[in-house]
Amino acid sequence: MTLTQLEIFSLVAELQGFTSAAHRLGISQSAVSHAIKGLEEELGVALFRRHQAQVELSDIGAQLLGRARAMLGLANTLQQEAADARGMKRGTLRIGSFGPTSSTYLLPKILNRFRLEYPGIEVHVDEGPDRQVMQWLDERRIDIGFVVLEQERFDTFALFEDQMVALLPADHKLAAREQVSLKELCNDPFALTEAGSSELVLRLFNEARLTPNVRFRCSQLLSTLETVGRGDAVSVVAQSSLPIWRDQRYVQRALSPRVPRRVGLAVLDRRHASPAALAFIRIAQALAW
Repeated sequence: MTLTQLEIFSLVAELQGFTSAAHRLGISQSAVSHAIKGLEEELGVALFRRHQAQVELSDIGAQLLGRARAMLGLANTLQQEAADARGMKRGTLRIGSFGPTSSTYLLPKILNRFRLEYPGIEVHVDEGPDRQVMQWLDERRIDIGFVVLEQERFDTFALFEDQMVALLPADHKLAAREQVSLKELCNDPFALTEAGSSELVLRLFNEARLTPNVRFRCSQLLSTLETVGRGDAVSVVAQSSLPIWRDQRYVQRALSPRVPRRVGLAVLDRRHASPAALAFIRIAQALAW
C-alpha cells in the first residue's frame, strides 16, 4: 500500500469517477484503475461499486476513506515538518471557506501575506456552506477552515466580529425603523442563504422560539439580495457579507437585540496541525480585524 494509491482512492471517492480523478491528477485513466485494483487486491475488498461512467464507495470503502484521509493528512504534516526545518519551501495547504465574509473579505488579505512569506506552499481553497466546511474538517478533506464561532469540537482561533442584520425591501413598512426584531421578520416570506451563516440564522429563531416563513432557500447571497430587492422576501444576513456598492432596492437594519457574529479559523486538532496551517493561523491573527 502506498500513499499514491491512497491519494488516488481518496480523489476517486471525492469525484465519483476514474476519468475525472485522472484528469485532476494529470495521469491516465488506466493508471488510476491500476492503482485502485492493486489497493483492492492488497486489502481483499472491493472499495467501489461501478455504475458505467460513475462509481460510488462500497460500504467498506466508505469506512476506509476516513482512515485513508487521516493517513494522507499525517503524511502531509510529516512532509511539512521536514519542509519547516528547511524553511518551509514546499508543501500543501487545503483551506475551506464559506460565503463573502471569508472568501471575499478575509481570505484574500491573508493569502497575500502568506504567499509572500511562503511562496513554495501550494494552497488549495474549497468553497461551500458553513456546515460543509465543518464536514470537510471532520472528514480531513481540508487542513483548516473558516467557521462561525463557537465550535466546540474543533480547535478554533477568533479573527473577526460583525453583526447580523435584517435585510428589507426599501419600501417595506419596517424600513423606516432603525432596529427590527426577529419576531417582526416572521410576518413576511423569508429568504435563507444556504451558503452563508444559515445555521446561525436558524438557531437565532429557534432560541427565540420563533419560526420564520422560509419561502426561498438561496444557494448564494447574490440570489438572496435579488430576492429581497424584488420585494419578494425579507432576510437576516451578516453585515460584512453585503457588497460595498449600495443597491437602492433594499436596506439593512440592526436587529434588536443586537446579534454579534464571530468568525474564525478551525483545525481538527492543533497538536496535529501542519506547520503550514499553523503559519496561516499566525498570519491571520496578525491581520485580525
